Amino acid sequence: MSSSRVIAGRYRLAEKIGHGGMGQVWAGHDERLGRQVAVKLLRTDLLSSADGTGADAGASRGGELRRRFLRESRITAALDHPGLVTVFDAGEDGGELYLVMQRVPGLSLADLIAERDPFPIGWAVAVAAQVCTALTVVHAVPVVHRDLKPSNVMVREDGRVVLLDLGIATALDADATRLTLTGVPIGSPAYMAPEQALSATADPRSDLYALGCLLHEMLAGEAPFRAPTALGVLRRHVDEPPAPLRGIRPEVPAALEALVLELLAKRPEDRPADARRVYARLLPLLPAAGAELQPPYGALPDPTHPYRYPHQPQSVGPVPTAAAAPAVPAARPGPAEDLTAACAELSDLVAARRYAEVTDLAARLLPQARAQLGDAAPLVHTVRTIYARTLREQRRYPEALAEYRQLLAGAAADPDRSFELREQMGLLRIQLGDREGAWRWLLELLLERERSHGPHHPDVLRLRTHLNGLGAATPPPTPVRDNPYATG
Repeated sequence: MSSSRVIAGRYRLAEKIGHGGMGQVWAGHDERLGRQVAVKLLRTDLLSSADGTGADAGASRGGELRRRFLRESRITAALDHPGLVTVFDAGEDGGELYLVMQRVPGLSLADLIAERDPFPIGWAVAVAAQVCTALTVVHAVPVVHRDLKPSNVMVREDGRVVLLDLGIATALDADATRLTLTGVPIGSPAYMAPEQALSATADPRSDLYALGCLLHEMLAGEAPFRAPTALGVLRRHVDEPPAPLRGIRPEVPAALEALVLELLAKRPEDRPADARRVYARLLPLLPAAGAELQPPYGALPDPTHPYRYPHQPQSVGPVPTAAAAPAVPAARPGPAEDLTAACAELSDLVAARRYAEVTDLAARLLPQARAQLGDAAPLVHTVRTIYARTLREQRRYPEALAEYRQLLAGAAADPDRSFELREQMGLLRIQLGDREGAWRWLLELLLERERSHGPHHPDVLRLRTHLNGLGAATPPPTPVRDNPYATG
């Protein structure tokens, strides 16, 4: 939905990007300063009549709502932290209250979880730690977010995490505001603390409960409590203990599982006392800063970047090596047992995300492995897969496409693997600027998949999204539906 409306004579609304019980959020353009913004609109007349008050009472309530809205806007605007959205302006226009905010580029955490399944453990820890740093600032006001959920968390291209939608937060001091109807709990059932569900009350530990839900979802692939109805979900939050994560995903560290279980405690007093203490528990699990320079950003934002490359500039090309480090020629693997050891080293480099070294070693290993074992050998397939996906991560798209062609030639007996490779090749064509070729390639794949799996299969819906994205100004990012280095 688009609009030609201009708010306050300067904020031109472009398209609606969100809505809820409290109003609508629009993408907009500040015509005075020439920047992109997000504009939240709140209709006071609807809220005034929502509780059945008369006209006079409704008008009085509308006036009080305006005063509270502006007061809460000032509270929100006073929060200064890179993990929080900056508030630029607030006021009233045409009977609607408006709040003008920074428009944050990137992917929502909900989209990132959908693209990376399973979600890397290090990423989950890094997201949670960054959320904690923002919550520490919010809770010090004191303000409670009240609606912490994946769609209200943005992950920027550089991996920085930003909290959205503080507009329905509750300020806790006596003079602050509560923009809700009395007795109506605000929040999302899947992430709502038991005390919010039972009595519509919340304090900072309610946000920590929601953080526990986020961590559980990132690590387990689903929210801790599910049911067919919102009421059923709330009942499970109140009555049922959460499932321990290590029973779902054994590689989760025991300390992280214990922290999530404490965050999901039914009684607020049984949870960690504050976000600072939660951060302290996460700190030993965060990646340390590396000695290498930051590589170019990948197709998906990596939330560990702020910890591994603190305050580093973005790299837009190959990462230079240190001038003082002499070049050491790598030993060529000899017999088959040396190939196995070299593959183990390759896996270690992948785990450390040392992409330049991954591609160098894989490029040397691949011809040696082919010569000794043959093109059909599983080890050759593994090395080529790692090589192709790392080239893609480094945005070396022509070389990556050539390797994907080789992988596709060897995957004829595996229809699902062939489909995945063909999809990735279509997306690489987009990155290479061949939009017409990509359209034909992906359309053919869509029609085949629809015939075999039906019009509502997730693969079909995703391909439709890719094709719709070809009409946009910029190509969609290459999605990674699983571990990008899984051998599949």
